[in-house]
Parts: sequence; C-alpha cells; structure tokens
Amino acid sequence: MSEDQTKHDKEAWFTLSGDVNSDMVHRVFEAVGHMTEDGIETAHVLVQSNGGYVSDGLCLYNFMSKSPIEFVMYNGGAVASIAVIMYLAGSRRYASDTARFMVHKSHATASPGSRPDALNIIVEGLRADDARTESILRKHIELTPDQWAIHQYSDLHLNSRDAKTARMIDDVADFAPPKGAILRNI
Repeated sequence: MSEDQTKHDKEAWFTLSGDVNSDMVHRVFEAVGHMTEDGIETAHVLVQSNGGYVSDGLCLYNFMSKSPIEFVMYNGGAVASIAVIMYLAGSRRYASDTARFMVHKSHATASPGSRPDALNIIVEGLRADDARTESILRKHIELTPDQWAIHQYSDLHLNSRDAKTARMIDDVADFAPPKGAILRNI
C-alpha cells in the first residue's frame, strides 16, 4: 500500500446538520467513538446549523477541540449562533464562496409575570454564556472594532471573504470528498 493510500485511509468525510442540542452532542460523541475504533486521524466535517443551546455548543467545542481526532470543518451554507463556536473546534476551517456565518450575544425569554429575582438569574446566566463564548471567539478570530461593536448589540453576519479576513476560516473552499470516499452523516 502506498504512503498516499495509507494517509487517505486515515481520513474520513462526514456531514453534521441540525440544531445544536443534546441530540447532536450524543451523535458527535458516538461518531467520535467509532472514528477512534476505526483508526481515523482526520475527520472532514461539513456543518450546516443555525445554532441551538449554548451549553451544548460549548460542550461540543471543548470535546472536539481536545479529541484525538483532527477536525477539519467546512461551511457549505450557514453556520450561525452557537454552531459557530462548535465550528471553531476545527484545526482547519473552510467555507464555500456562498456560505455565511452569524454570531450574536445570548438571549432568553422570561416567563410572563417573572419576579425580579428570577429575572436576575436569567440575566446572570446570559452574561456567563456571553463571557464563555466571547473568550472562544477572541481566541480564534480577529474582528474589527466596528464588527465587535455590531456583535455587542446585534447579529453580526460574515460572508466567506469576511470570515477569511477575520481568520475564522483558513480559506474559501468547498467540501469536496474525493471520488470513492464514503460519506457518513453524524
């Protein structure tokens, strides 16, 4: 077997889509278990997600960024909200020319008639979530002061060229499994 073929055998191609939630966490845990059993060293993952729960996204970021598997992430359409944090777990990251990213601060809806102490708990939780996600963003990307200002109060949208300038992605490139590669959905 050639060296190139051996390297190719240790790579695998996956898709990961849907809400970032406990179901996605379970699917990723299970998939990584199979990857390690199969001797996969590099997982190319096409992500399509509009976000979900902050705690689940943070769990996936922490798990995937410290996994024995090298994750190469791709955005072929939209990666938004907490899915961006999960996406940043990739050691290499790419986006199609027509892809977009969106990041924003955490938000929650209080029950009608909530008491002030209950509202305080919600606010403190949102502040904690924002601090955790912003520290990851600042570790991986370089936004302009104007972009950080938008992020402070609104949704910040980035196309693939903006994402490359911000170092969110390594390059503008499509998810393109080689001919004959098995494609698995996580």
